Amino acid sequence: MLQRLENEARLTEEAHRLYGLLKSVSKEDGSPWTYDDCLAAAPYTLSINRFKKEQNAVILAHSYTTPDLVYGVADYRGDSYELALKARETSADIIVFAGVWFMAETAKILNPDKKVLIPAGRAGCTLADAMTGEDMQKLRAQYPGVPALCYINSLAEVKAQCDACVTSGNVFDIAQKIPGKELIFVPDLLMAENLEAELERRGTPKKIISAGGSCCVHDKYRPENVQKLRANYPGIKVVAHPECPIEVCRLCDYVGSTKGMSGYVAQSEATCFGMLTEFGLVNRLEAEHPDKKFIWPFGVCRYMKQNTLANTLEALIDPRPEQVVEVAPALAAAAKKSIDKMFELTQ
Repeated sequence: MLQRLENEARLTEEAHRLYGLLKSVSKEDGSPWTYDDCLAAAPYTLSINRFKKEQNAVILAHSYTTPDLVYGVADYRGDSYELALKARETSADIIVFAGVWFMAETAKILNPDKKVLIPAGRAGCTLADAMTGEDMQKLRAQYPGVPALCYINSLAEVKAQCDACVTSGNVFDIAQKIPGKELIFVPDLLMAENLEAELERRGTPKKIISAGGSCCVHDKYRPENVQKLRANYPGIKVVAHPECPIEVCRLCDYVGSTKGMSGYVAQSEATCFGMLTEFGLVNRLEAEHPDKKFIWPFGVCRYMKQNTLANTLEALIDPRPEQVVEVAPALAAAAKKSIDKMFELTQ
């Protein structure tokens, strides 16, 4: 009886902790996170936090995952670049990467001797899945001698054949540093258009040769979404990710990475923001800036949302084979060169 009462007290305390973090956060249908939602999550967050401590594990959660993961159990939260840095720096024995496959794969490449787990298993990405190593090989053969950059949203077999990797936060600066008038950029066709335009604006024009696909969230936004936000919310600041179409980006007040958008919101004196990005970032901003209003038209990455508290706990206790990330040593060594080059060029 006493143990049961102690357990109930711990659950109540944890639910209050979570609710304090999530009470200003909304769900996809617009309803708020409730105390009951937090009470339902509490057994999982308590167990996960206990197991990760026992196993010397660190949990990295991308901003697009759910807020109960981001604020309930993550040791670090952020975008692809921030989390790649944390993966490189960690002293933990186990890395649990709540994200999609290419992210966990990158963590393994940076930590070949550590155990890397991904709760969602082989969760895909429409960008990473748009290009194979064979596709990249053919593209480089078609344009011999042209430098090649790959977005971090690419598979290890693509990274292994590129000169450097980039993220949405450093792509413009790194591309500007690459010599020559032509540049291969894969696999985001829409970011390639924004990259070419930005280099032209900076006075360092390059012809961007691209192949691949687009983000299943950001490619859906259209100029009328921006126009509607401005019509309905006078004074609104509209922000977008460079994975959006160029005709959308040209209408926005700020275009940048997930971290960049967060910084813009934090520093702006505006109180209302139109968010042309994935819903998880909206949740983070709601939690961190409860005094500001965020208008989100639509956009959810179902791949990211495959990470849950339940499968995070499963990965820690008894991971399924598809939750354990492995990269062949030769492939990892080749891919690591392009990732290391990104860190070097970002300094």
